[in-house]
Amino acid sequence: MEANDGAARIKPGAGGETLQNQDLTFLQATVATLISQYGWYLLVLCVGVYFLVQHLSKKRPGLSQSSASAVSQDPSSVVRRQEALEASRQKMQAELDAKAAEFKEKQQRLEEEKRRQKIEMWESMKEGKSYKGNTRLPQNNDEPSSSTTALKPKTDKKPLRSTGYNPLTGDGGGTCSWRPGRRGPSAGG
Repeated sequence: MEANDGAARIKPGAGGETLQNQDLTFLQATVATLISQYGWYLLVLCVGVYFLVQHLSKKRPGLSQSSASAVSQDPSSVVRRQEALEASRQKMQAELDAKAAEFKEKQQRLEEEKRRQKIEMWESMKEGKSYKGNTRLPQNNDEPSSSTTALKPKTDKKPLRSTGYNPLTGDGGGTCSWRPGRRGPSAGG
């Protein structure tokens, strides 16, 4: 008899048995146990996967978007974009050329001013006047000064030997007259 009962269980509904509704309570218990044991690990794993996806999407901004946009672009929009790019390049080049011309003109004015001051200095030297105080080049703070653009006044440096001062002898040193003591053994004894 037990064999017949086993055969009846294999074929549900064949012998007038009612089928039992299998619900998902066993799945709920399994998931609850899994979360209670590994919940923090699953949470960290989910956050890590989220950040990884965000990072990869920044590195490769949508392959499907770039290919779809390349296919959907019509030739007239591409031509307009290239013309706008060329116009912006020409505008930037014109600005650069204007700045270069302005700089060149400024350099020419400075050279002319230096030349004029040299002529004035030469004329004042012919007349026998002093030129050191009168010739000051205007220095701009925004431009770097170089040794070729600025005139340096000559300084009179007299050598120390001409004064007769010798620090080793103590002569000519003014009121300070320190001399080292005698060498040798002391005289007491």
